[in-house]
This record gives sequence, C-alpha cells and structure tokens, in this order.
Amino acid sequence: MSGLFSKLSGGQLSASAAEHRQMVAHDPNRSASLLAGLEAANLGWFWESDASGRLTYLTDSAISAAGREKDSFIGLNLTEIFATGDADDSDTTSRPLKFRLASRSPISRLNVKVLGDETKEMWWEISATPRLDGHGNFEGFHGTARDITRSLAQSRDSERAAQYDSLTGLANRFRMARQLEQTLKTFKQSKRSCAVMLLDLDLFKKVNDTLGHPAGDELLKQVAVRINKLVGETGEIGRLGGDEFQIILPDKDDRGELADLSKRLVQMLSQPYSIEGARAIIGCSIGVAIAPYDGIDASDLIKAADLALYAAKDAGRGTYRFYSSQLSQSAHFRQRIEDDLRDALSQGELLIQYQPIVDAKTHNVASLEALLRWEHPERGRVSPAEFIPVAEELGIITEIGEWVLEQVCIQLGYCPTEVRAAVNVSPIQFASDDFYSTVDRILTKTGVDPSRVELEITESVFVGDLDRTLDLFKQLKGRGVRLSLDDFGTGYSSLSYLRDAPFDKVKIDQSFVRGCTEEGNNNGALVSAIVSMAKALKMETVAEGIEAKDELAMVTAHGATHLQGYLFSTPISIEELLTRFENKELEFKPRGPEKYRSERRTEFRRIGLIHGDSRYDVFLRNISKTGARIEGLLDVPIGTEFVLDLGDGQLAIATVRRSDGFTQGVEFETQLISDGAQGLCTRHRVSPYQIEAAGRPLGALTNSAVAAYTGAMQSAPKAFVEVDIGAQIRR
Repeated sequence: MSGLFSKLSGGQLSASAAEHRQMVAHDPNRSASLLAGLEAANLGWFWESDASGRLTYLTDSAISAAGREKDSFIGLNLTEIFATGDADDSDTTSRPLKFRLASRSPISRLNVKVLGDETKEMWWEISATPRLDGHGNFEGFHGTARDITRSLAQSRDSERAAQYDSLTGLANRFRMARQLEQTLKTFKQSKRSCAVMLLDLDLFKKVNDTLGHPAGDELLKQVAVRINKLVGETGEIGRLGGDEFQIILPDKDDRGELADLSKRLVQMLSQPYSIEGARAIIGCSIGVAIAPYDGIDASDLIKAADLALYAAKDAGRGTYRFYSSQLSQSAHFRQRIEDDLRDALSQGELLIQYQPIVDAKTHNVASLEALLRWEHPERGRVSPAEFIPVAEELGIITEIGEWVLEQVCIQLGYCPTEVRAAVNVSPIQFASDDFYSTVDRILTKTGVDPSRVELEITESVFVGDLDRTLDLFKQLKGRGVRLSLDDFGTGYSSLSYLRDAPFDKVKIDQSFVRGCTEEGNNNGALVSAIVSMAKALKMETVAEGIEAKDELAMVTAHGATHLQGYLFSTPISIEELLTRFENKELEFKPRGPEKYRSERRTEFRRIGLIHGDSRYDVFLRNISKTGARIEGLLDVPIGTEFVLDLGDGQLAIATVRRSDGFTQGVEFETQLISDGAQGLCTRHRVSPYQIEAAGRPLGALTNSAVAAYTGAMQSAPKAFVEVDIGAQIRR
C-alpha cells in the first residue's frame, strides 16, 4: 500500500495524508467496524481470551453454529471448550492445547474438537496471536476460527476408502500389507511373534454363477461378520479381494490355539447362509504361517501362508494347514501331478478298488464302495487326496467320473445280484448339465440293474440352485438309482435338505466313529442321534472308518445298519472280490485291535535325537499324537528321556516305554496336534530369537540352523551305540 501512496504523491506524503493514515491505523472504531463487516458477511469467526485463558469474545454466528448459548461459552477456559486430538481418534485430550496456551506462542491452524454437545461432532480450525500491552505484558490471545467438520469428514472418508474394503468394511489389501510390515518390524526388535492366516472360500464361484454377483456380495458381507465374531479384537481382519481374507494375530505362536481357531473358522463359515430367501453353502480353506519361525519379513511370511493355503486346498478343502518346509517340495510335486494326470486315463494308469460295506447283523457284504486309484509308472501309488483336487481344477474330473461309473457298472455284472456298488460323485461332476443323461446312457449301455448302483453325494451339492438339485434327485430316483449322503455331519449339515432329498442311505463320517469309546468323548451320542434321525426318515446308515472292536460294539449298539472300515477289510481288487464270491465267502469277519488307540502314521525318515550332550541320527518308523517308534540306537534302557528333533524346529520331549534291540517305543511328554491335513506337529518350536541369541543370524527356521543350535560339543563319549539302519535295510 505504501507503494501506491508513493506514486500518487511523487514519492512524498503530504502532512495531511500522513496524519489521516495515522488516524485510520489507530481508530478502534474502524477496526471494530471492519471485523463486524466480516462477521456479518459470515466471512470469518473471531475470538479472544484473557491472560488466564478464559474466553472473553466469540463471534455470535460461531456460538450458534456450535448449538450453544453465549453465556455457556463466554467465561469458560479454552480447554473446557476445545480439545485437540486426531479427527479419527475419539480419545481427544486437552494436554497439547494446554501446552500451547501455557507457552504463549502463536497458534497456527490447529484442529480442535468443540466440546459440550454429545449428539454431534464438530471440529474447528483455530489460529491466534498473543495480545501484549504497551509494556509487553501478555494479556491473552486473539484470533480466528472456522468450521472444518465437513472437510475433515470428507478427508476421513477418502482415507478410509484408501484403506478399507467398501463392500465388507474390513481392511483392504493395502492396509493389511502396511499393517503386517509395520507389525513385523516392531516385533522383530522386541522379539515377539505374529501369526498370519490366509482364508479362501471354497465353492464361492458356484454361488456367483448360480445366484448372481449381488448374492455373492451379500455372502461376502456375512462372511466378514462371522470372521469378526470369532476373531474380534484379538487380530486385524482384512479382505484382500474376491473371496480371499487375511487375519493378522499379534503374539500368537501356539499352533494348538491357532488350530482351534482355524477349526472354528472352518466350521462357522461352512454353516448355511440365507440370501434373499435363497440358501447358500460354502466352505473355507486356511493357510497359517508364523513369524519369525516361517518368515522374518512380510513377503516371506505371506509366501509361507500362501503355500500352506495351497496345501489345505489340495488336501480336499474345508481344512487348515500350517506351513512347513516340505510344502515347497509339495508345490513342485503338484505341478508334476498336473502334467501327468492328463494322460493317466488314456495310459491305463487309473484303476478301481473296492472296500466292502457289511451288514451290521451278519457281517455279510451288502455293498461295495468304489475307490479310484492311480498307479503312476514312476512314482507308484498316488493318493486320491493329492490328485482328485487337481483333476477338479483341471476340469477333467467329469471325464474321469464317467469312466469310473462305467467301469463299476461293468464289474457289477460279475458280482452276485444282491451286491450293490457305491460310486463317489464330485460336486463339479454333479453340477454339469448333462449329468443325468450321462448316468442314463451308462446304465443303458451296461445293462446293469439301476437299483444296484448307489451314487454317493456330498453335502456341498446343495450349494446354489437347490431346486435344480432336488429336481435332479427326482430324475435319478425315477431311473431307479439309489442315493447316499456321504460324510454326513462334517460341515454343511442341515436337516432341511435331509428332509427334502430322497436319500436311501446316510454315511456317518469316520470322525464321529474314531475314538468314540474314549472317556469324555461325545461321538457316541452323536452317532446315536444320527442313527435315530435316519431311522425316522426310513434311511439306512453306514458307520465309516471302524478300526477297533470297541468302536464296532458302540456303533452296533446304537443301531447302525451297515459297517465299513479296516476292521473288516482294506480296499481290494475286483479280482480278489470275485474269487471270494465264487467261493461263497460273503462274510467279512472283524479282525483288528480290541480297543481304539491313537492313530499312527507310518513313516520312514531320518530325524535327530538329543540325549545329554550328544546328538544322534535315528529313523522315525511311525508316529502318533502320543508317541513314536524309532530305530537306530542299541539297547536303550526303559525310562530314558530323549528330545526328538522332528524337523522345522519341532522338538518333542519323549520317554522310552519299550525297547527291543535297536528299536524303541517312546511316549511324548506333550501330545502332538493335527496340522490340519493328515500330519502331526508340535504346538511350539524353537524360536529363531533363541538361535540368534546363540550367535547365529536371525532368519526363518531351517533344519541346519536347528541342528547347529541343538548340537553338542561332544566333549564326552556318547552313551548309546548307533546302528546303521541303512545297512540293515540293504541286507
């Protein structure tokens, strides 16, 4: 402005102009008039406080906007009116504001929350400068304010949209990645653990295809609610996209607790969903990895969890799996399976075996369950649990299923007419549009009596279009085919479709039979309930997986009409069956242990054994939750305590209970747990932080690092003689 005056006066101010300028500059009435004009035009709010921090002035429109009376503002301390804090944080503390006021420093664009009204949230931006008298004494603040509630809400919404999934309200992939990275960085410094769970919904695509994408979106919302109900405040939950979810669980490394949570998640997410009057059923597979054991950095940990998830889906879905170093090898093995499976059928590598299902009263064979087997020319027998999921993903399960059905119908022609055969039907095969016509064509071609053919259906076929499923059942029943509900009670169970569907038989899953006679086990009551329900619906029942005579007695006492399991027979070839039939050997007598014992896995692998200051190499022959059989040490006294290094940092304290030459039976101090598939694992592992403290670099667990950590200086002679098991085998 001085520049403008200079131009008008040729560079010099007249005396009258200078006097006028000084009058204007010091005219309080004019200043007040200017402020009043700004306030009247609603172009600004102004406020003033005294030296003690009490509010002495505030623009009337600001008071009105706050929904307060003038008397309720004026005279209050500023810390009673405003509170500083993050706009996303409900815990707004006035301490920072107190500090700013006490320092008597200028305040520039400070966000404060207006206190006093619990019904709405209001945020202002305030600025102020200290007021000083002619002697430089502090008299208070005067400044400006403006309402930023709406702009902050918009900013908050934008920030939320960038970090949260708009459909479910859960954290999105970006936020979960950042959260995991920050958590692992912090926990690495404080030597803490963190578990990551990756969840993938099974059969979700079928819901989208049959009920539409809006139904799929609604299903995802309900899934998010169920996950949050189980996890709650114990972890961070996110949706990565599609039907993939992630859970971050700080300070979790007990695989027993993680297994329990995984099982509850699988069970809860497998319960039916109601979507706009339609019924939807899905499943869930889970992969679990734990830092620092399975990875130090976020990328490594996610890769480990992803491999575990992959393994869970390969195991048949509807389960969980912990990461182990063997999974990397399994991933390569799966790729080789994919490459070879396409040619397995044309090369004649697939074959069918049969497991007898016997009458509960006579133990005579009543029907046969056809079981598909793959005899690979190089790798030998490949488990169906490994190649059936691959066949489904490759889209060749329908072709394989048709071949199995036709072969069974042909082979039934050589069996006694009173014997039936059950064929497992994949949900993908059942969902094909030409399934009925395929069954009809095969029955006509082979000439088999349709009543001798049982189609075993799992509960997952009820996903999606229920009307279509029930119509197909009616068609099949009209053709004379029998229907059997397989694996009842393992995830999708519902009495409504059991009431509506025309099943002839219900198969009680082996998980209800196994260990049913153990003290405190409720499986017996569940078997009784299923049998009673099936009887009321005029259905037969098959108790699967019977392996001990006490299990046989229990299921028979509860009224199961048919029995199946290794106690009567393992799966056998059609040739062996025909020989029995020709010799009139229809009875399969129970042969096996009197009582159920913990399931043992047959293994043959080298493991480490630690005793005192010595480490030995021994062979693991079999293993159960409670103990194991090892070979490699000679004449070990009963009662000797060992530590078995089972690999991947799994150390199990064990006591010798049986000893014969170079073979020992040991009992674990702490029972092992299921890894979610068919394996066993320890609840806890050697911590990489312990290995780091022993002088090695921090990193994910490796067998070599654990061996070095548990290895001894060997200053004393070994207490036991090692036997070369390899030489024994070669002889």
